[in-house]
Amino acid sequence: MRWSNWDRTDLAVERAAMVRERTGEIPGLESSQEQINGIHITRVQVSTPHAASQVGKPPGRYFTLECPELKYRNRTLLKNVAQIIAKELAVLAELPRKNDVLVVGLGNWQATPDALGPRVVSQLMVTRHIRGYISQDLGQRLYPVAGISPGVLGITGMETADIVRGIVEQIKPELVITVDALAARSPSRLFSTIQIADTGIQPGSGVGNKRPGLNRESLGVPVVALGVPTVVSGASIAVDVLQDYFSRFNPHARPSIDSVYDFLSQDLLDLLVTHKDVDMQIMEMSKLLASAINKATQPAITEDEMLDYLQ
Repeated sequence: MRWSNWDRTDLAVERAAMVRERTGEIPGLESSQEQINGIHITRVQVSTPHAASQVGKPPGRYFTLECPELKYRNRTLLKNVAQIIAKELAVLAELPRKNDVLVVGLGNWQATPDALGPRVVSQLMVTRHIRGYISQDLGQRLYPVAGISPGVLGITGMETADIVRGIVEQIKPELVITVDALAARSPSRLFSTIQIADTGIQPGSGVGNKRPGLNRESLGVPVVALGVPTVVSGASIAVDVLQDYFSRFNPHARPSIDSVYDFLSQDLLDLLVTHKDVDMQIMEMSKLLASAINKATQPAITEDEMLDYLQ
C-alpha cells in the first residue's frame, strides 16, 4: 500500500486502522484492546509478510498506550503510566538481562521535538562500568546497562546505524533498546501516546527521511524500540480540517482524500507541526520513559536508590 505525505505515521495502531478502513480485515493483522484506569492500551500483531506490506511495518508485536491526560502532567498518572510501560517493556524485551543492555537515544539534541531520545539517555541508571566498585549488596542487585546518544547524520557526518553497529560489535550487548521521537497521523496523539515494538526502528521513516534501520538483522541482537509522537504532518491537519468542514456544512460534496491531497501546496506537504509547549512536554515525557526503562532494567533497585544514584 502506498503511503502519502498526509498519512505518514510511525504508529502501528494508526497504520492498522487506516488499512482496515480502506481494505477491511487483513489476514495476519490482529489487534486487541483494554482499558486500565482510563488508560487505553492496544496491542497489534503483524504476523505475515502480506500484512506487513499492507501496514508498512515489519512483522512483530506493537504495544500502544494512549492517555490524553498525560499532557497535563499529573504526577500520580505519570507514575502509573511509567509502571505500565516498565512492565510491558520487561515482557517484550525479556528483562532484566544478566548481560549488557545498550540503550540508544536517537535524535537531534539540538532540535527540541527530536531531542526525546538523548534526554532519556541522560536520565538513565547506567551501570555497566560500576558494578565492581560499589557495595556488594547493591552490586549484586544491579544489571549492566549502557547508554549512548549517537546524534544524527547532519551533526556527526556518520549514519546512526553505523555508529550503533560499531558499539554493538565492541561491547556485544545482549539487547538494544532504542528511544526516539515519532510522527503521528492525528494531532491528538502528540505527547499522549507511547509505542513499544519488538521489531527495531527505522529512524526518520515517519517524516519522509528514512535512514538505515536498527533491528536484529542489522545489529545481530534483539532490538526493542520505544517512541512518543512529537510531530504531525501539516498535510494531515489540512486534510482533517477540510474533511470535517465538508462533512459538517456540505456532506453531499465531501471530497475524496486524494483530491484534497492534490490541492495542498508543497510548502504544506513539507511542514511538521508540534505543540507550543514542546519544551515542557519533552522534559516530562523523557522523565517518564527514563523511569520506565530504569524500572524494567533494574527491578531489584528501589526508587530511593535510583534517585540517590542519579543525583
